[in-house]
This record gives sequence, C-alpha cells and structure tokens, in this order.
Amino acid sequence: MSDNPPMLHRVYFSPGMFGFGRLASYDYFGHLDRALTERLRAAGDQVETYVAQLSPTASIRRRALKLSKLVASTCDPDAPNGGPIHLVGHSTGGLDARLLASPSASLGVDPAALAWRSRLASVTTINAPHFGTPLASFFTTVSGERVLRALSALTVIALTVGSPSLAAVSALVAAFGRVDRLLGLEVKVLDRATEALLRGIDDARSHEVRAYVDAIKGDAGAMVQLMPEAMDLFAAGIEDQPGVLYQSTASMAPPPSMSPREVARTLIHPMNALSNAIFAILYGITSRYDERYPCADPRAAADNERVLTRAFGRPPGARANDGVVPIHSQIWGKVVWVGYGDHLDVIGHFHDDAPSRRRDIAGGLPPHLDWLRSGSDFDRARFESLVDAIASGLLSSVAPTLSGASLHVGS
Repeated sequence: MSDNPPMLHRVYFSPGMFGFGRLASYDYFGHLDRALTERLRAAGDQVETYVAQLSPTASIRRRALKLSKLVASTCDPDAPNGGPIHLVGHSTGGLDARLLASPSASLGVDPAALAWRSRLASVTTINAPHFGTPLASFFTTVSGERVLRALSALTVIALTVGSPSLAAVSALVAAFGRVDRLLGLEVKVLDRATEALLRGIDDARSHEVRAYVDAIKGDAGAMVQLMPEAMDLFAAGIEDQPGVLYQSTASMAPPPSMSPREVARTLIHPMNALSNAIFAILYGITSRYDERYPCADPRAAADNERVLTRAFGRPPGARANDGVVPIHSQIWGKVVWVGYGDHLDVIGHFHDDAPSRRRDIAGGLPPHLDWLRSGSDFDRARFESLVDAIASGLLSSVAPTLSGASLHVGS
C-alpha cells in the first residue's frame, strides 16, 4: 500500500447548448458528477467538483471568463501542492474549457488569476462542436432564436418538473416544423408555446427558469460563434496547452425513423411522438452540409475515420450527428469513447429501465430522464462505459505510468 497521501482532484464542469448548472433544484451534471466522483475515489483519491453557472448562449469568451473565476476562487491557489485541475465541458462547455486552457488566448485578465493553469492536468470535451454545427446557423435567425428559447424551456421543464403540457409542446412542434418558411404568425406561435410551457411551472421554480430562458434572448453570442464559418477562426486561434491531456467523446444517433417499437411507444405515451418529431427536425437541420465548412478536422480525417469505423463498423457519413452536433465535429485530442447516443444521452439524460430507476430512487438518487427520444437506445451500460473512459483519462493525466485511456466503444 502506498504511503503517499490521497491526491485531491478538482473537477470543473461547464454546460453548453440547452445546458445549465443547477436550476430549479436540478443538477444538470448530477449523474456524470456522481459517477466520475465514485471512480476517482475508488482509485484512492479525493475529489472536489464544481459546476459553472453560465449564461447558456453567451459568447465563448464570456463563458470562459466566468469559468476562470470559478476555478481561481476555489482551487486553493496558495496551497504548496494544490492537486490537479480538470476541466470537463459538454457541448459548448468543451469550447469554454479549450479557450480557457489555451496559452494563445487573450482573456483580458491578470495573468496571476490564471496561475492555476500550471496545475491543469486534463481537458475533457463531451460532444463539443469543435468545428461548429449547422444548427447554430439556424439559431441565429429571428425564428431560430425563438425556437432555441422554447426548446431550452422544454429541456429545463422536462428534466426538472416532468412531462410538460402536451398542448404547448404540440404547438411548438407545429411551428418548429415550418422553420424554413416561418412568418410573423408562426413566430408568435413559438412565443405563445414558450409562455404556455413556463406557465406550467410552480411559482417556486418559475423565476429561475424564466431568468434562464430570458438570458438566451439577452445574449446569443455563442450561436454566432458556433456557426461552422466562425469556428474556422476559433480553430485557427486556439492552441492546446503542452503537457495537458485533451480527450473527447463522440456519438451519433441513427437517422430518425418510426420503427415498430417507436410506434408502440408513441401509442402508449403521446409525448414520445412529439419528442421524436422534435429530434427529427433537429437532426435534419444539423445534417446540413457545406463542403467549404465541413464541421470536421481535415488534418485528422484519416485518423478520425479509423476511430469511427472501429466503433460503428463503417465510417459515418458527413451528415451523421447526435441531433445537435455533427459527429466529425466532436473529435478533439484523444478520442476515448464513441458510440450511439444523442446530445443529452451522454451526460446521463437517457431512458432507464424500471428496475434501475427504482434502485436510484430507493438510494436517494434522481432517476435518469430522457425527453429527447432519438432512437439511439442509449442505456446505463453505455453511460458507465463512457464514464469509465473519462475517469481513466483523468487518472492517467496525473499518473503517466498508468496505461492511460483507451478507446471505449459504446455502440
């Protein structure tokens, strides 16, 4: 047994598109946080975790600054050996982490406030749009901004409260389904659908959720920056910090279809049909392709194709995506997990079977919830495999003698 004291890992989570830190008494990263903590403690180490409270669609630079302040204020900078720091970002949060870690980035802060970067051990990006996403291009339109607000409200409500109003979601689907030819009337329908969703929340939670949704209207800087054309500039200006492990996860969902099993589910639960419809529209927009800005790293095309072929048995096409981000855009650094799953599945928001759900509730844990029905059949086994891969990378980043993270296939 080692005489060395336990290592203290500090893990910082950064949410992204449709994401939040803690809202309406619900922790967006709760499942991932708990699972990572269990694995690091099982390795004999100590863990402190923090979740950044960020404006969901503010510019990447503004979000990175808030993340930096969180790290600086909690990492015990005066300790002689404060322990390693890990940044874990989902979706846009992965870009926040990369920008904050980059030695070439100018964040406009006192260098002393970034002294903790000498302790940075790893940057983990989970389904992040490193080369942009066509969905962001849509969300920059007037109608798209309203759709983003409505979908964000739906995400919060579905995860924190439960099934939202079917009438409100039906109106959202009807308006969203005409996104390419929205006129003033349909835009008003989107606004009414959002209000109807928000009215379904009790007063204790309404203020928090409304503030979250209003923040999207007040600052949508990230949507402009996540367009494939804009991410071309991000890729040119951001560098990896030497000595830091960069690892990523990537997933895709099957093209939307109504299998017999999905048809049966929709007959039992009408909300499933609406969720399927929303995912199909998101998937369709995200699958748009421009050969000038292909949402992929041309320098690593051959390597990435080998990784994805190993996971899926064939290389995914350029249009393959998780409903929000093209799969080829999600790859950065060492790819440690690849599999079928949608954008929310991979951080623990998936459909769990009844026995597992009962065990979680009996143990005082929130059940896994899934409102974005993508047909990916993501389950607890895939989630555990994904967390194993991430945890292995975090541990290897501070113990080079370990074998290090290897690719976990979750398909």
